[in-house]
Amino acid sequence: MNRYLKLVHMEVDRFKYILAGLMSLTLICQFGGVIWWTKSAVSNRESGAWMNGGSMGYILNSSTSGNLSFTHVLFNTQFIFMIPILMSIGVIAIYVFLIWYRDWLGRNTFIYRLLTLPTARRHIYFAKLTAILIFIFGLVSFQLALLPVEKLIFNLIVPSDMRDPSNISNIIYANPALEMLIPWQFDSFLVYYVIGIIAVLVIFAAILIERSYGRLGILYAILYLGISVFLLLFPMAGLGLDNVNGYLYPNEIFAIELVMCVVVMTVSVWIGCRLISKKITV
Repeated sequence: MNRYLKLVHMEVDRFKYILAGLMSLTLICQFGGVIWWTKSAVSNRESGAWMNGGSMGYILNSSTSGNLSFTHVLFNTQFIFMIPILMSIGVIAIYVFLIWYRDWLGRNTFIYRLLTLPTARRHIYFAKLTAILIFIFGLVSFQLALLPVEKLIFNLIVPSDMRDPSNISNIIYANPALEMLIPWQFDSFLVYYVIGIIAVLVIFAAILIERSYGRLGILYAILYLGISVFLLLFPMAGLGLDNVNGYLYPNEIFAIELVMCVVVMTVSVWIGCRLISKKITV
């Protein structure tokens, strides 16, 4: 366990500057967007421009009294919030590949040093998987931590007699980027992130297949990706979930989908651990 934790620490340490950069970008964009829009809206309110159809969609997204709420701010800063969130998703998606390939394709093939460490090779696999999950949920937690601070900034800028209250569900629903990142319903949260974890496991397995079988490995990896996607999509798309005349009830289709998810996850982990332990050699 100690060696596994050391491997996790090493993987996190290699990504820490990129992670810090993504967090900094998120903080700057979102704080800047909240401050800019809130100050402009307060200025419109104080000058009475909102009553004449002021700019920035203010009249469309505030109460009839002209009061502001934090929900209105997030609704009107959707694009600014979306930029760092989409960039973070893109960087993490790319790093799912780089976390393996950088070890093989670097100047000094670092993967061979990893494979000769006096520890079970499966620890390398699980350390990389754990690191990816730490990056994902670290960014999500950071976003959740920013929201109260942004609301505090909003409260400091807007006088109390010009504010309307906002609850957390309205705040998240007001911004599609946040709704995508932090689904308010727990079952949606599980579905989104479980699918994401399955995707990471499938990609890990495909990468190790490609690394294990040379040129043929590319074909095998593509084939494995295709089979996995088919197994995951078939219950929903092929069994007629929206077809009232289908042979199966929706609950039965969901049960089949759950079984497929478990199968794909289990097989992906098994393939990954077996290949890195038995097939890949120094």
